[in-house]
Amino acid sequence: MFERVAFLTQVSVSNAGVEFGASKIFSGITFTVGRGDRWGILGRNGSGKTTLFRLITGTHQPTEGIVTRQPGLRFGLLEQHRDFGGAKTVWEAGAGEFADLLALELSLAEQAHQLSQVGESATAQMMAKYDRDLERFDREGGYTFTPRVDAVLQGLGFDAEKARTQPLEQLSGGERGRLGLARQLVSAADVLLLDEPTNHLDLETTRWLEDYLRNTDKTVLLISHDRAFLANVIDHVLHLEGGSAVAYSGNYESFVVQREERRLSQRRAYDKQRKVIADEEDYIRRNIAGQNTKQAKGRRKRLNRAPRLSAPTAEEGSALGLRLDVSARGGDQVAIARGVTIGVEGRTLISDFTATIQRGDVVGFVGPNGSGKSTFLRALMGERDVSTGELRIGGSVEPSYYRQDMAQVPLDRTLYDVISDLRPQWERRMVQGHLARFGFSGDEAQRRADTLSGGERARVALAMMVLGRANFLLLDEPTNHLDIESVEALEDALAEYEGTILLVSHDRAMLEALTSRVWILHERHVTDFPGSFTEWEEQSREREHAAAVTAAEQESLRRVKEHKTTKRRETQGVENRIALREMRQRVEDSEKEVAALEKKVVELTALLENPELYTTREGTDKSLRAGKQLDEARRKLDTAIEKWTKVTEQAEQLSAT
Repeated sequence: MFERVAFLTQVSVSNAGVEFGASKIFSGITFTVGRGDRWGILGRNGSGKTTLFRLITGTHQPTEGIVTRQPGLRFGLLEQHRDFGGAKTVWEAGAGEFADLLALELSLAEQAHQLSQVGESATAQMMAKYDRDLERFDREGGYTFTPRVDAVLQGLGFDAEKARTQPLEQLSGGERGRLGLARQLVSAADVLLLDEPTNHLDLETTRWLEDYLRNTDKTVLLISHDRAFLANVIDHVLHLEGGSAVAYSGNYESFVVQREERRLSQRRAYDKQRKVIADEEDYIRRNIAGQNTKQAKGRRKRLNRAPRLSAPTAEEGSALGLRLDVSARGGDQVAIARGVTIGVEGRTLISDFTATIQRGDVVGFVGPNGSGKSTFLRALMGERDVSTGELRIGGSVEPSYYRQDMAQVPLDRTLYDVISDLRPQWERRMVQGHLARFGFSGDEAQRRADTLSGGERARVALAMMVLGRANFLLLDEPTNHLDIESVEALEDALAEYEGTILLVSHDRAMLEALTSRVWILHERHVTDFPGSFTEWEEQSREREHAAAVTAAEQESLRRVKEHKTTKRRETQGVENRIALREMRQRVEDSEKEVAALEKKVVELTALLENPELYTTREGTDKSLRAGKQLDEARRKLDTAIEKWTKVTEQAEQLSAT
């Protein structure tokens, strides 16, 4: 039994703590990682999540406590800063450690060519080297690594064939992030440690990554603020808070419930102890100099020795003091697009788009990375021209634009100056109080913005946005650098906001919670879906299912047709037999029935795959009816294929006699 437990346990962290000089990052962290576990490492920015990863891999040592690892354990660490070594092409960088096998494969090809040239003159040394290299290539997975690399690159949005020659230097920052993730997924590591793996992924590639991590036999520890992603992947949580950490068993939803129960219990115990202490102090105060002085002194001694419970820390509540007010109601038409086409450097991103955002709408704008969503927001703000059409913000509308790159935060100013410039009438204490609500207290108010991390700059950008009191928010990936507590606080504030929102995001939990409409950008066309993101996802799953079923049915029908062609040739010599003629007629009738049902399935599937069908309520109702008809047609098609198979086999038996 003990040997089995030791075998399953890959990493054990016991009472670990880390200090840097006089600064304590965390202490008292204890948890155990078993083979195949999927851990979510959660906590506010700066709580020590990345430091914990380095303790697990052994690149850093704990100041206190112990970290033990299973002997020979291999780690794959995806950090936010990507290093691809000496790789020149995208494929080499994605292949990572298997790039050596690629070089070996090329060497083997050269050696084989040389051996064919010299023929019988090949030396024993040449033959021995070729045999050794070939054996190593086979042993290290040389015949299987190429399709693995291709599959992962394709899943994360790269063209696997193009990647073989594409220079690494051509990639953008986001593409390098996805490539770093591909490199770790392809690796031979036993344990994957992924730091914000979804930061540069769109919705489609995030879903692919979820499926990959759910199906891999590797152990996974991931730092993420994407709640939907966490909910679909993890089965354990380590939550860093208050300078330590608490381990939770179960999925993300279970963690949320357990966390709230724990906080409530902690608050009750703290309040109860405070009442007991207050009662004891009152007794001591009343009796310390009176007749019961001995009892009072005894109680004081016991009270001084008693351990104190910690109060729930500020970070255990809402991470941001965030409230979004509007200064004016604004017009009914908030944003108008009429026949809008937007292009960049000769490439069309959005073509012939017409829509109107009404006051109070919360529009989720989704689509692949690089497809033109951010460019559209800049054009709407007047920062770039459209190629054709009209794109403008309505009258009496006051917009506030949260940029994905957070360029609205002036880097050459202190945080105090940034806020003071927006509210020059405020006294010092008011400026400092506002910054404190966003996590910048005391001397931190004098930090220059160019010294901030991505998460800190995001909080400053939100602090600025709050002061604008705009009635139209244009938000471009506002959750990218925020921790989960801050994301939840932002979501709550947006839910209570009385203005209009255009939200570009890959955070499905936020899209599901807030949106009343969805714009879907795909291959230059924007579909305006008049429903929530949850409704859109349901319709998308129906279309994906229909496409998968159609592909499977087409394969079955292809085999039927091939079989039919073969059997027709076999029966040509016995057409004079009455029984066979009758059977062939039955085969032909069955073929017609299969063909008619196949045509109906194709027509219904094409109808359901049309995005425009889902842009109206009538279309949605029609899709539901078509879905039922498609299910019935599939059942009939299955029955018809079975019937065709049976009569075909009977015809074969007759033709053999």
